[in-house]
Amino acid sequence: MEPSLGGKWLELLKEIAPHVTQVAVLRDPTTAAGPGQFAAIQAVAPSFGAELRPVNLRDPGEIESAIKAFSNVSNGGLIVTAGPWGTVHRELIITLAARHKLPAVYFERFFVTGGGLISYGPHLIDQYRFAASYVDRILKGEKAADLPVQTPTKYELAINLKTAKALGLTVPLSVLARADEVIE
Repeated sequence: MEPSLGGKWLELLKEIAPHVTQVAVLRDPTTAAGPGQFAAIQAVAPSFGAELRPVNLRDPGEIESAIKAFSNVSNGGLIVTAGPWGTVHRELIITLAARHKLPAVYFERFFVTGGGLISYGPHLIDQYRFAASYVDRILKGEKAADLPVQTPTKYELAINLKTAKALGLTVPLSVLARADEVIE
């Protein structure tokens, strides 16, 4: 996962929920990309007038108590950074965001199809195609160490309008126009 996406997640959160000033960043501290994603969000937070609160994703009880406590602040929103713990606990996170009326940005579209508000991340099918071409090259004799590191080139934006309505949000037309998938 490209760490610089963190800044884009905060930008999207502010576009779809401009009132948000307090942001809980749910992150997986065990992944290599975790600190980089948080740093990217931290770097742009002042320009968006956002105060960040990191929340480590380890245990369901810890996640639930952290989101419940965070929901008591006014003008709150969530960013769920990429990592395995976010995926493992996605149903819990989506449920808690809905229960506490917190707009949330996720790293993958399956959060949005599961009831989350908005996601932005690499197009996974493209990623699999890149991986398959690397496997092919390796099987044909190229050394893995000689292959260049590639970053994603195609990203997808998904929005759940039903969730936006439940949160009392109106999705700006500029965001809708950029969406690859809109769930109604």
